[in-house]
Amino acid sequence: MQDFHYTRARALLANAEEIVSADTVQAAVRNVAEVLNQRFDNDDTGEFPLVLGVMGGAVVFTGNLLPQLTFPLEFDYIHVTRYGDLDRGGEVVWKVIPRQDVTGRTIIIVDDILDEGETLAHVKQRLLDMGAAEVILAVFADKELGKVKPVQADIVGLTVPNQFVVGFGMDAHGYWRNLPGLWVIRDADKVLG
Repeated sequence: MQDFHYTRARALLANAEEIVSADTVQAAVRNVAEVLNQRFDNDDTGEFPLVLGVMGGAVVFTGNLLPQLTFPLEFDYIHVTRYGDLDRGGEVVWKVIPRQDVTGRTIIIVDDILDEGETLAHVKQRLLDMGAAEVILAVFADKELGKVKPVQADIVGLTVPNQFVVGFGMDAHGYWRNLPGLWVIRDADKVLG
């Protein structure tokens, strides 16, 4: 079984092209950090935001972003999915809700990609319904779909084409979240059979 996964993962990457270098990825993370630091670092109101990383895709982005934030914060994570094992949308399922009370708080949601936007729209509304004062959406990548999404990110690291992108937390069938740059997988379904 291990050989099967290794072969599958290698076949995907062999049929891929790097579109964003690791250096550009790190520059995008720095830009997101700068925007957040400008908002919260010199805040005389004593605002103490709660940062929620969306697992599992946001783990790489979150791990790179947090050490660059220069203001006091609390960190937790949420696990929300629409996909499961399939790459088709469905009902939003909360696997892990925030352990911290969000009432009256400013919440910064950190996610890897704003794709169709259904999941992040749901997350934002649910947190507001739970009493959050404000929900800021900070995404590493915003996918260009050519249509209006149900929610817009407040902070975007970079924009990616409407293709199957992997790396820096984004995966193809569970593979290649660990790539330091971004790659477009061509014909992923054909490669995997």
